[in-house]
Amino acid sequence: MRRRLAGYFETDRPRVEVIPMIDIMMFLLVFFIIMTLKMIAGTGIAMDLPGSSTTQELQSTQITVGVTGDGRVVVDGHTITSEELTGKLVELKGEQQVQVIVAGDRDVSLEMLVGVMDAVRSAGINTVGIAAKAQAR
Repeated sequence: MRRRLAGYFETDRPRVEVIPMIDIMMFLLVFFIIMTLKMIAGTGIAMDLPGSSTTQELQSTQITVGVTGDGRVVVDGHTITSEELTGKLVELKGEQQVQVIVAGDRDVSLEMLVGVMDAVRSAGINTVGIAAKAQAR
């Protein structure tokens, strides 16, 4: 025989529903994965890269410099100036050989990209690539 205790039967115990929490965690996981795929590695910002039919997959990149549509230069998720970029590259070059990839948004002016490439070249680095997404031929 079951007894009533404060509105509950003795056999009825409160329980934590786990299924809704699992659903929420899966939604968050999928959301962050999709957002990460839209970001350029090394910049931490989402960009719309220009397309090219002759893109090549790079083996490894040591530093990626992002140039946003509003003209900001971003390295490792931080906005920096051209002088700071040159200083950072000179410091890295002293330790090892440096390869630089410039990832410019589709709306970035050519003048801005050339300015970033000048900052890279003034650090004494000649290995510079431009990021693009693959396009059908």
